Amino acid sequence: QVQLVESGGGLVQAGGSLRLSCAASGSIFMIKNIGWYRQAPGNQRELVAQITGGGSTNYADSVKGRFTISRDGAKNTVYLQMTNLKPEDTTVYYCNALISSSLGGGTYDYWGQGTQVTVSS
Repeated sequence: QVQLVESGGGLVQAGGSLRLSCAASGSIFMIKNIGWYRQAPGNQRELVAQITGGGSTNYADSVKGRFTISRDGAKNTVYLQMTNLKPEDTTVYYCNALISSSLGGGTYDYWGQGTQVTVSS
């Protein structure tokens, strides 16, 4: 069993910064892709930022230059540093990871419970 636990959400004024963390625990052999999605009410869940096992990153156009994703392999943790936050960044952020639990085993998609980010104008 694998768990993703997010932290770091909260309330911040426009222009401020927050750092989200997501720690993976449990039966983990390899974390392939890991990243962050967000979903506003009535909208589809969208990719915010993702980092691969090789360290390549991918960002939504709306956050490029403002958000930075990084990972600590030793801690099985991914971070999302968010700067110059805007009111439109307000929503729930979800951690997502593609994880293998054993050598030669299958790769499965896991989600965290979500953390609320609220940016006031």
